[in-house]
Amino acid sequence: MTSFVDFSQPSFWIAAGSIAFNPTFWKGVVTEYHNKVITKLFGGNSKLGCYGLAVTIFSLGIIRDYIYHKALDAQPTHPALTQPLVHLSAIPLFATGNILVLTSMYALGVTGTYLGDYFGILMDAPVTSFPFSVSDAPMYHGSTLSFLATAIWRGKPAGLVLTVLVAVAYAVARTYEDPFTGMIYKKRDEERRGGKKGL
Repeated sequence: MTSFVDFSQPSFWIAAGSIAFNPTFWKGVVTEYHNKVITKLFGGNSKLGCYGLAVTIFSLGIIRDYIYHKALDAQPTHPALTQPLVHLSAIPLFATGNILVLTSMYALGVTGTYLGDYFGILMDAPVTSFPFSVSDAPMYHGSTLSFLATAIWRGKPAGLVLTVLVAVAYAVARTYEDPFTGMIYKKRDEERRGGKKGL
C-alpha cells in the first residue's frame, strides 16, 4: 500500500502536523485551570473565556479538515478502495461519526464540549445518556470515523494513514485529559462533602 501513499508531498506532512497540533493545543489549555490566563483576557469572565476558546478550537478543526482534504487531492487512489461496496461503506461510517459528534455536543453543551471544566464550569453529573452510553469518547471516536469515511470515499490510502494518526493523537490526548478531568471533579466532590460536614 505504501506505493499508493506519496510521502514526498508536502501537503501530506502539513496535514499530519495539523492533526497532531490540534489535540496538543487543547491539552495546552490545561494551564487555564491553574493560572486563568484566558479568563483574565476576557475580563475575568470564565464563561466568555470558554466561548472564546470554543471558537478557536472549532476554527482550528475547520482548518485541519480543509488541510486534510487538500492533502488527499494530491494523493493517488487505490483500486481496492474504488470498488462500489467499499466506496459506499463510507456513507454509514460518515453518518455514524457525525451522529456521535453532534449528539455528544448536544448532550454536553458548549461549555461541556469545549473544556469548560478547565474554567471551573462543571457539570452537575457525568452524562451517561446517548452517545455516552455506547462510547466513552463519542466526539473522538466520531471524528476518527469521519476521517476514515472521507479516506474511503475518496479512495485514498494516504487518508487511511492519516486516520491512524488521528486515532493515535486522540488516544494520547486522552491519557492526559481523562485523569485531569477526573481530578477536577473529584476535587469538586470532596469540597462539596467538606461543605456538608461543616454545616
